[in-house]
This record gives sequence, C-alpha cells and structure tokens, in this order.
Amino acid sequence: MPYPTPIPMGANDVGQQALNVLYQHRLVSTQQLHQMLTPHHTRAEYLRRQLHMLRERGLVERVGRRAHGQTDLLWWLTEPGAAAVEATGLLPQRPYRMSPEAAAGPLQEHTLATVETGLAFVTHARTLGHECGPLDWSPEIAHTYRDEQRPGEDLRLIPDAVLNYIHVSGQKRTLLTFMIEVDRTQMTIARLAQKLHAYAAYQRYVPQPTGGRGPRPPRRTATTPAWRSRYPSQSFPRILLVLTGASPERLERRIADLRSLSAADPVLAATALRAGVTTLDQLREHGPFSRIFIPVLGDAEPVDALMRPAQPIAEAPAA
Repeated sequence: MPYPTPIPMGANDVGQQALNVLYQHRLVSTQQLHQMLTPHHTRAEYLRRQLHMLRERGLVERVGRRAHGQTDLLWWLTEPGAAAVEATGLLPQRPYRMSPEAAAGPLQEHTLATVETGLAFVTHARTLGHECGPLDWSPEIAHTYRDEQRPGEDLRLIPDAVLNYIHVSGQKRTLLTFMIEVDRTQMTIARLAQKLHAYAAYQRYVPQPTGGRGPRPPRRTATTPAWRSRYPSQSFPRILLVLTGASPERLERRIADLRSLSAADPVLAATALRAGVTTLDQLREHGPFSRIFIPVLGDAEPVDALMRPAQPIAEAPAA
C-alpha cells in the first residue's frame, strides 16, 4: 500500500518510507528493509545509499549482526529521526525509543523475528494480489482486560503484533485482522499456554459500567465484550503463533505440548478462540493461506491462517 508523507530534511521517498518503517518496527535489518521497500531492485545498493545518507544526517543509527557467516546491518531511529517522523503526524506516536544497548541486546532476535513474520505476509500478499504493506502491522499494542481468576486486577494483553490484511478475490475485498505471537523457544511451554489463556480471557471480558452517585445507583449489566470497541466490524481476530529458533523436530514437539496444555485449560477448552500454530520457515516458504497451521484446540488437521481447511472467506468487507 502507498504511504505518501512529507519528506523531512531532504530524504527522498524511499528514505521517508524507511524512516516510517523504522519508527513503527523499531529495529529492522537492511535485507528486511530491501524486501519491504525496494523488492523491484535486484540488489539493495540503492537502499543502502539512502540509509547511509539518513545516518549522515543523524536520523538513523546502525549496529552489525553476524548471521550465517555474513554481517548484516540493523537500523533504528535516533531521537531526531523519531521526532522527524512524529512531525508528519501520519503515524500513531510510540513512546518506545531504541538505543544502541537495546539494539545489540537480548531482544534483538525477537524483534527481528517479529518483523520477519510480518514480512512474510507482505511478500505473499504481493504474489497473491492482496494488500498488506510494511506499516500494516503494529508491534506490542496493549489490550486491557480483567480475568475472573484474578479478581480486581487490571491486566494487559500485549500481542507481539496486530496485523491487518486485505484479501482480494475478484471485486471482493475482505479485511482480516490477526494477533501474532512469535515464540523463539525462549519461554517455557507453560508460559506460552498462559498467553493463550490471556487471549481467551480478553475475548470473554465484558467491562461493566461504574456506579453512579447516591447510595443505591441503578444496576445495569453490560453485554458487549471489550474487544468490540477495538474491532467493531469484525469477528474476534484469529491468533497465530509462529515458532522459530530451534530444529523442526523440536518445534514439532513444542506444538504437540502446547496443544496438550491448552486442552487441559478449562477456560481455553470452553472458548471459541481460533488459534493456530506454525513455524516461521513454513510461513516464509508457503505463505499464510496454505495449510501450514495446526489448530491449538480441537482436531490437529492443518488449516490456513483463517483456521479453515477449504471454505470461502466471509469476514468484514474492507473499506
């Protein structure tokens, strides 16, 4: 999708797009930026020149990352770079700022894997004639809820990314939303199952009106789930868990263990949550609309990102 914006401090169109992507996704490699912004170029040399120009102007900074015997550069915005993007007023402001320490720290690989997951959707959308661009997923959007098992606590569900995707079939355009969790096998499988429990609790959460003035305020019971205010024209977003960071055999065992723990959770077992799990390698190779996802609940027959083996799409029409 095109994202025209004012160009700060002499950056050209590709440079401006790079600033926007870095602002939204915080840390992105040269190769990832190339696939997002200049896929029509065989090599990334033009993009590299733009990035080095932005660095000379003090808008971006970089750190080297050694992977597969080669060094790739990882880019992030400096404070002036973030201010330049915020001055355009076209992206939601994000308080988080990347630093050299964070860029080289333990969250580096998780951040890059989340970007790689979104990039897989972008790449396959181009191939299929659908619409999903570099700014169509947002990392770490907080969703507030309460859980019956933890009364009185205000809890927050924070997906690794919330991704919007427009599926195009002839004249029909369908808006899809996915909540994405990226697992690099760093957390225990029990913790991963707890995150799924949080999604189920958020799906069920119905905020109740606060009491009015006076000793006996009228009692009213709300019936609209909280998620409806954020996703008013859709069904509850599908949950996609993307695994990476281990051998295919280990990831396969992890999927089986996650299904077992989820089936033993009475809240999850009783929910209508649609959640599927796959690997990042499968997502990159086959795309989200191939049958690469194993449902977390119920039958283990592979499905696509819609959690449907072979049914037509029936979601909210895109604007």
